[in-house]
Amino acid sequence: MMNFINGLLKCRRGPWEMVATILIAAGVIMLMQPLVLWLYTYSFIVTLVGTVMFIIVSHFPE
Repeated sequence: MMNFINGLLKCRRGPWEMVATILIAAGVIMLMQPLVLWLYTYSFIVTLVGTVMFIIVSHFPE
């Protein structure tokens, strides 16, 4: 856990890619759920932020 936090603070690719991937997955889950309208409303924004974040952090050092 501490290694993950240190990786985030030092802008390492692995931990930030994991955060971006979780955002993308959360956005897709938000899009597919039929119960809560505000989750569906913000699903595209969350997926888009995760995708752009993944593109940016793919240029971070290992």
